[in-house]
Amino acid sequence: MTDDSRSSRRWHTVGLPALGAVAATGLWWLSTWAFDIEPFFLPAPPDVVDAFLRLPGHLARQTWITFLETIIGFGIAAVGGLLLAVLLAASRTVERMVLPMIAGINAVPKVALAPLLLVWIGFGYEAKIVMVVLLCFFPILISTMAGLTSTPNDLGELARSLSASWWQTFLKVRLPWALPQIFVGLKVATSLAIIGAIIGEVINPQAGLGAVIASSGQSADTPLAFAALILLALMGALLFYLMAGLERLLVPWARAISS
Repeated sequence: MTDDSRSSRRWHTVGLPALGAVAATGLWWLSTWAFDIEPFFLPAPPDVVDAFLRLPGHLARQTWITFLETIIGFGIAAVGGLLLAVLLAASRTVERMVLPMIAGINAVPKVALAPLLLVWIGFGYEAKIVMVVLLCFFPILISTMAGLTSTPNDLGELARSLSASWWQTFLKVRLPWALPQIFVGLKVATSLAIIGAIIGEVINPQAGLGAVIASSGQSADTPLAFAALILLALMGALLFYLMAGLERLLVPWARAISS
């Protein structure tokens, strides 16, 4: 790879996203100035920076709490979704028995389940982690099943012609072919994981950035609420690009065959 290509790749990877963030911040600042919007309704970027500087330790602690809830719930959903997807893809009978029930459970609004989770599990972190799992599980399951059941027939016939066992076919053919689709579900689930954690924290505002947003609404501290929202956005971008980096590491050929 030449120096010019490295510079171009670095610009597309880092420079363009940074430029987009700067442009969006400038447009936001210009809007608050041009329309003379009060900070109570829409704080300007300096007001949000002041909120960060006012409570840096508090925001850091609440960010860590939300991050842990998100990561733990996401990890449980990823492992459970992948394992169940393998089981459903291996048996049409099990799929027909279980999938309609899972789809029905997924259709239930998760906000409606939040008060019930407090009754069933309590007011600790467990209820918030379960909320994360509920939001992440179905997208991971469906994307994994879609990938595992989309293996081309010629690859399956090739594996059978080589007398490969079911597990050998799965590990050498079906799973590698399904990985790009699996990562689609994982990347979608990163943002849903944060949403799940915030739903739990707003319903039970004891700790986390959701609690910061809830308390800011009660005290009319809109800049502090925006500071928490920006931290959530940064967390979402971090998790998404971590999944994208993991995808590029494990599936380097996916981009080549899709371009």
